[in-house]
Amino acid sequence: MSNPIYVALDTPDLDRAIEIAQSVKGHVGGLKLGLEFFCAHGHHGVHEIHKLGLPIFLDLKLHDIPNTVAKAMQAINVLEPAIVTIHASGGRAMMEDAKAAANEHTKVVGVTLLTSLDERDMGRIGYSGSPHDQVERLTALAREAGLDGIVCSGNEVEAAHKIWKDGFFVVPGLRPKGGAMGDQKRAVTPQQARNNGASVLVIGRPITGADNPGEAARAIEATL
Repeated sequence: MSNPIYVALDTPDLDRAIEIAQSVKGHVGGLKLGLEFFCAHGHHGVHEIHKLGLPIFLDLKLHDIPNTVAKAMQAINVLEPAIVTIHASGGRAMMEDAKAAANEHTKVVGVTLLTSLDERDMGRIGYSGSPHDQVERLTALAREAGLDGIVCSGNEVEAAHKIWKDGFFVVPGLRPKGGAMGDQKRAVTPQQARNNGASVLVIGRPITGADNPGEAARAIEATL
């Protein structure tokens, strides 16, 4: 894609989401809608954002038994999302069923490890090894399950790319040089992530929290 930036419209305010999207649309490649937006506005909200003419990334992180995830995927096919996320930790069968149920033009990507988690957090929830270990394990499993790609932090995307040469890699939690980290623990800059093999760069607060989101998006686009 010519512009890999997807701006994260993580807000329950539909008017604000549309305002931001209109401001940045000339400097981004797509729009990401997460749980906060989807729970507030559902299909109607997605249809309204679709009117802006940019690809839609539904970041719903589906995670349940295989049949339930497949039915959920079928329910959102009408929205024609360009990308949908599921949790790779849901297992191979869940991932296989999700991909089989998805629209043929939708990329289904597996979330490996949330960018808000570090090694200490992993130990507390029972994961062994380092973040790199977990991402590599789930990257291999997602590939075997027939997904299109994975979601991982910029710290792990290079290693994941070596495992899956033709995979589709979504990297969230990005921060421009000198930007506040917030709740992100494994963030890199957009340029670093792109250089390491990211296919899509998901950027939220550095753009949406700026006084002028359009100018913020343009500035980040210029670094790529």
